[in-house]
Amino acid sequence: MTASKLFKPGDLLTLGVVALSVTWLCVTLWQQGAGGTLIVRSKGSIVSELSLQRNRTLAIDGPLGTTVVEVQNQRARIARDPSPKQYCVRQGWLQQAGEIALCLPNQVSIEIASVNNRVDSLNY
Repeated sequence: MTASKLFKPGDLLTLGVVALSVTWLCVTLWQQGAGGTLIVRSKGSIVSELSLQRNRTLAIDGPLGTTVVEVQNQRARIARDPSPKQYCVRQGWLQQAGEIALCLPNQVSIEIASVNNRVDSLNY
């Protein structure tokens, strides 16, 4: 059977509309946009809430040692951490609202929050 016998013109139009709708929904709803605040946690408690507008470096003490958090050009990262596998350091720069870097062995985490955060992603 050929494709022209399987699909009628209305079927192809419906498939096109559905594909465009799914693409539009993914683009508009998936991304939360740029964040405005960096939330730094240690041992489950919020240690600091920093604006991403100002460049700075912050040292956070954890059970294994000191984790260094860097804020630069409206983005944040964990620059150094005493954890053995360095997963949170390899996470790189966080820029979008909702992005998180976790240093589980040292019990330190950073999260980019937007102005209208509805859900706390670490506790949800």
